[in-house]
Amino acid sequence: MLPLLMLAVVGKAQVKLNADTLECHIVGFSAGALMPGWGSASGGVSGGGMADLYKGPFLDFSIECDYKYKSNWMVTLEGDLWFGYNSDNLKSREQRIRNIYTEGGYVLSWGGYDGAVTAYNRSLSARVGVAKIIPFSPKNPNSGLLLKLGGGWMMQKTVFTQDMNEAPVPGLQGDYAKLYDHLRNGALLSEGVGVIYMSNYHTYINFKLTLEVSECFTFSSRPYQLDDLMGLKGKDGNRYFDMMYGIKLSWMFPLMGKTTYDYYYY
Repeated sequence: MLPLLMLAVVGKAQVKLNADTLECHIVGFSAGALMPGWGSASGGVSGGGMADLYKGPFLDFSIECDYKYKSNWMVTLEGDLWFGYNSDNLKSREQRIRNIYTEGGYVLSWGGYDGAVTAYNRSLSARVGVAKIIPFSPKNPNSGLLLKLGGGWMMQKTVFTQDMNEAPVPGLQGDYAKLYDHLRNGALLSEGVGVIYMSNYHTYINFKLTLEVSECFTFSSRPYQLDDLMGLKGKDGNRYFDMMYGIKLSWMFPLMGKTTYDYYYY
């Protein structure tokens, strides 16, 4: 009787070895910084790239919705909002909106005073892509080196705001602001490399840190544009290419159970 009991106990013994890879939806929130880099424009126009238009760095905030497969491939969907860290970062403002400046260097409001105009960039982007996790250790196969590739659409423009206590500036009201806002749309490609950590045990300890490079291919969306620095007085028919460099930290929330383990019986 005793040998049979010992056999039954041994038959139910188990050893917990390596963690499994996780398959799940992931929602993430990211924050980071972007720097505009090298750019160019067709038609011989100068002074129109992102680095020419605005002072860096830009603050970048995004929402991500990903699906991670057990193979450690990921399908990604990201939406980004970025704008100047300096709240007044339009370069060469007096040349770009010269038509509404006085000889004394002021932008007059309806009250005849300086309108205290702030000008900065605002950009939106939406991207889909793929990513691959290369684990550092079999003890946590969901963490390791992260490689990313994506593409999508972007929009950027100059936004003008005023002190609420000042009278409006007539030259920047309504459709008049569209003459100076450099609104552009176009395609966006991005590549990234970084690290990703997904805890085997804790739902809220999941993050990734990535370095990203983006290539922007944009064109003007306005029928008429004024910019003395760029020599624009009419339709801007140029095509623009810009490089963006950034670093992003993401906090991730898996929407399924945490990692399980392989059990071996003997």
